[in-house]
Amino acid sequence: MAKKPSASSESSVYRITEVIGTSAQSWEDAARNAVETAANTLRDLRVAEVGKLDMKVEDGKVVAFRARVQLSFKYEG
Repeated sequence: MAKKPSASSESSVYRITEVIGTSAQSWEDAARNAVETAANTLRDLRVAEVGKLDMKVEDGKVVAFRARVQLSFKYEG
């Protein structure tokens, strides 16, 4: 018969999803926007990792900063 794990030995599973935040001001604001917006629908966010930074350019001028962010959250599936 299998033993039921004790509360202290329970393990968790986390999922990683990628989002892209944008900002007209900075990459930092773009990353923050990505995390704060995702937090409205994802529960128990644990880690945010910026994977890539880029800029949107129009007529030779930077018009937006973009941050690609990987978010780790507890999987309840």
